[in-house]
Amino acid sequence: MYIIAGLGNPTKEYEHTRHNVGFDTIDVIADRFGIGMGEKKHKAIIGKGHIEGNKVILVKPQTYMNLSGESLREIVDYYKIDEESELIVIYDDISLAPGKLRIRKKGSAGGHNGIKNIIAQLGTQNFYRIKVGVGEKPKGWDLADYVLGHFKGEEKKLMEEAFSNAADAVVTILNEDIDVAMNKYN
Repeated sequence: MYIIAGLGNPTKEYEHTRHNVGFDTIDVIADRFGIGMGEKKHKAIIGKGHIEGNKVILVKPQTYMNLSGESLREIVDYYKIDEESELIVIYDDISLAPGKLRIRKKGSAGGHNGIKNIIAQLGTQNFYRIKVGVGEKPKGWDLADYVLGHFKGEEKKLMEEAFSNAADAVVTILNEDIDVAMNKYN
């Protein structure tokens, strides 16, 4: 079984912001594979289903970004999964151009507070990640204002494609291997 978690912030005001690309990707995966996202437990909205024969639980933590690890800790413990090989976390990355993906097996938080909290809660940096590029913040902008902002014009199209590509990358990880996904999407 795999836990596939997309990071974001709950409530309407944060929908489709740069910081919520993880939630948006989970929505694409849920739609593509007919997985209902209605269950509320473990401080998250979850959906249980199958992706090409693999049992999965899709997760959208409802703790707000900076406390995402609280929800994931509960889920990892409850379902007794190995976070180093059965957890995939999808989130925004300001160091990547809008729409670009970077897949990693492990690593530091790189300044991302949601990932910092997950590492602190799980006690390891070793879990799969799919980073979705949202672009660098413009000079003079506040980082929070930037990541909580919405995509405009051409960026919206790039991001729709990125969510679909991230969903494809999840399928590749599940059916083949993370190394294959890294070679294909990085």
